Parts: sequence; structure tokens; C-alpha cells
Amino acid sequence: MHPRFPTSVGLLPRSLPLVVAALLLAGCQTFSEDLGDLTSGLNEPSPYEAAIWAADFNTPGRQRRGVVLLSNADFGGEEAYLELYRTLVEDSSDPLVQAAAIRALGRWGNGSDAKLIADQLDEDSAQVRLESAIALQRIHEPPIEDRIWRRLIMPDEEESIRIELAIALGQYDSDASFQALCLALDDRSLSINLAAADSLRVMTGRDFGLDAPTWLSWYRGRVSSGDDPFAGGETFLYPTFQRRIGFWESLAFWNSTTFEQPGVPRGMATNTRSTYEDGTAADREYENLGEGP
Repeated sequence: MHPRFPTSVGLLPRSLPLVVAALLLAGCQTFSEDLGDLTSGLNEPSPYEAAIWAADFNTPGRQRRGVVLLSNADFGGEEAYLELYRTLVEDSSDPLVQAAAIRALGRWGNGSDAKLIADQLDEDSAQVRLESAIALQRIHEPPIEDRIWRRLIMPDEEESIRIELAIALGQYDSDASFQALCLALDDRSLSINLAAADSLRVMTGRDFGLDAPTWLSWYRGRVSSGDDPFAGGETFLYPTFQRRIGFWESLAFWNSTTFEQPGVPRGMATNTRSTYEDGTAADREYENLGEGP
């Protein structure tokens, strides 16, 4: 039997009446919303209730919330839940439920799930394709590399999805991935250009910015001389969403807000590459171009 979610507490903190009074005195126009934010973590469902919701195929909204709650819990990777996520990815008729299951599978799945996720890149729903691209950043499975770069270079694919695909491709050190990222440098979207340039930097350890001809010239020179162009690369870390803690969140001391840190995809060897931890704090500072809120 699992404990309740970490956000649950049994009693209102004694300081809450003081916070409410302060909001009233300040004349806050969004008092109801702010109070809802402060107390949103007080009545979360139990893991048992979340599991019941996640299995409710008749209520997509509730099912989606159940999947999100389970996948964000520290026990969300248990095999029974993984099978549920896989079933929803394949069989759910609701795109939002399917997207939530893809995100859950990306967080907890393994290499054998990569093909199932990659298959969803062909779905009609843009939300499903977006979650698939994000999930593929977290699982390293070389056989699906071609699926990623081929989708990246499709000019009619949505910009947000191609950004995530460009990020995901940074974990695959191959000629095909390098050429596809260089092609993305010439795309009309600056966001795609920047994501591709960052992936090239991670792959090679070099930084030629958005200059595709320079990247290609350097690459050809390395290959022709018999040198490995990827020898100086860094370990790929999948990006995670980061933002500043808001004022009202800081008041809710009983339910502190924390963010997931970037990590190495499952299935990727890390013993031959440097990581952000090997540099200075300034070197590790970067803006996440990918995964949104």
C-alpha cells in the first residue's frame, strides 16, 4: 500500500488565516485564484484513487489526471503502471490522455518502449507528436534515430515539435544526425536553428554557432583526416522545465515547489563523455529551449 502523495497534508497551517487577511487588505483582484493556488495541494487524491481515475476509460479528463498523478509519483514506474501507460498510448481515443501516457512512458519506460513512442510521431494530433518528441529525449535507443531525424527535416511539421526533435537528436553521434542538424541550421525558424546548434555543440564539443557551412567544412576535415568528429563531445542531458518560484508558491512552505533536473537518457553510456558537472557553474548555465510548462 503506497503512502499518500507528498503534496497532501492533513491540516491547514496556522499561518493561513494571516495570509488570507493580507490578501484581503491588499485588495487582490484574483483572491479566489490565489487562495486556490495556496491550498491546491491540501486535497490531492490518494494513489489508490489516482489509479482508479487512470483506468477510467469513460471519463477522459479524470483518466488524464490520474495518469499525470501516477507518473509524477516516485512509484509511477512500477510494472503495472507501465503496462497501463503502454495500453493508453496504443489504444486511447483521446489525444490528451494519449499524450499524458506518452509523457509517463518517456519518464519511466525503457529502450523497448522507444519504438512505440516513435510510432506516435505519425499521429494526427500535434499534442501527441510533441509529447513523443519530448519523450524520445529521455530514452536512448539507436534503432529509432532515423525516425527522429527524418521527422526533423520535414518542413511541414510544426515548429515546436521540430525543436524537440532537434534536441533529442543530440544524443546520437552519427553522420545522419549531424547532417540533419546542419540542414536544420538553415531552417527559417531561429528557434529550430538554436536547438540544432546546441545539439551539434553537445555532439562534437565544438561551437560554430548557426554557421552551417563552417560546421560541414570542419566535419569533412575531421573525417578525411581519420579523426572522430564526436570524440570531444559532451554527455547529452535531456532538458527539463525550469522557472522562478512565484511569491504565492513561496508562502506555501508546507508544499515546496521543486523542479526535475536534466539527466542522462536511459540506455546511454556516460563513462566516455564529460558532463555539465565537470565544468564551472557559469559553464553549466543554459536556457532550456525545449520542454514547456
